[in-house]
Amino acid sequence: MALRPVQVNVKALDAPAVGRFWAEALGWSAYSPGVTTYVGPAGGLAWPDPVVVGIDVVPVPEPKTPTKNRVHLDLATTSAAHQTELVSRLLALGATPADVGQGDAVPWSVLADPEGNELCVLEPREVYRDTGPIAAVVVDCVDPRAMARFWGAAIDWALHEVADDRAVLRSAEEVGPYLEFLRTPGVKTVPDRVHLDLLPYPGDDKEAEVARLRGLGATDLDLGQGDVPWTCLVDPEGHEFCVLAPS
Repeated sequence: MALRPVQVNVKALDAPAVGRFWAEALGWSAYSPGVTTYVGPAGGLAWPDPVVVGIDVVPVPEPKTPTKNRVHLDLATTSAAHQTELVSRLLALGATPADVGQGDAVPWSVLADPEGNELCVLEPREVYRDTGPIAAVVVDCVDPRAMARFWGAAIDWALHEVADDRAVLRSAEEVGPYLEFLRTPGVKTVPDRVHLDLLPYPGDDKEAEVARLRGLGATDLDLGQGDVPWTCLVDPEGHEFCVLAPS
């Protein structure tokens, strides 16, 4: 049994507009198969076997609070010129500079999407040369080693690095973005606008997978979602995630 991260879920007041922003940012396309807006490569949805970790923008009635998300995306660039061009393009699309305490000396640029969700445009790094436009899904945490234990068992991605200040996973096929847990001061205080959605493989039992996650330390999350085909959980540090139903 195994689970795989298949999309980053982003909440938004105006899901189509935020979906268009991310599609333009990543060079992908935005699709609206229902009430949500999915962002992925051109050619339409490939479900339940998406070829990338996409973005699913979900409409909600509440705006983002000023509190920084504990989950954000790092975008990859291939050169200094590409980094400059991408930052300029994102600002023109409605992004704004963001101050999350990074100071002036860092080589990456910190921005927020049109509804305030933080993102970083990284300087060129060899480690991200083959990830595609999303270099990493980055999660602030108190204990990266504990997160490595939970997430290393929860999903079928391989552990690349485990240390006191950082833990890194990536798909066993060595494709797509990394999942990075960074030791960060403070603890989670409000629900995030960004979280991961996981999907069982065809033929696997979703409820058995959810039970396995509970055994690893996940707990149920009631957001008022009612009777839906997915299950909302939080990891041992309170990061929200969902287990989707296989089609």
